Amino acid sequence: QVQLVESGGGSVQAGGSLRLSCAASGRTFSGYIVGWFRQAPGKEREFVASIVWTGGSTNFADFVKGRFTISRDNAKNTVYLQMNSLKPEDTAVYYCAARHGYGGSWTGPNMYNYWGQGTQVTVSS
Repeated sequence: QVQLVESGGGSVQAGGSLRLSCAASGRTFSGYIVGWFRQAPGKEREFVASIVWTGGSTNFADFVKGRFTISRDNAKNTVYLQMNSLKPEDTAVYYCAARHGYGGSWTGPNMYNYWGQGTQVTVSS
């Protein structure tokens, strides 16, 4: 079983950048797909991006394409979500999640078995 620890949230003005980190403990991310989701107040949790640890293929929600990137660091067993050109509507709690797999498009929150505690991202106008 993998435990997920997120970090890197905070407050930023519109147009700014933040980088979120998701570190695995208990075991490596090998054989997992790692996703980022977000949930704004009063809204459902929504898919942001994912990366297949083995091979590195990525998937993004349309609303972040061109602004966010997702990457992994094998040595640190960590997945990063680089968020650029942030908008006020990006304000939400961001969650890291993981599921077993070597490919495919997994965008539903119920498709992931392991979750981090969440980190707040606030973008002011």
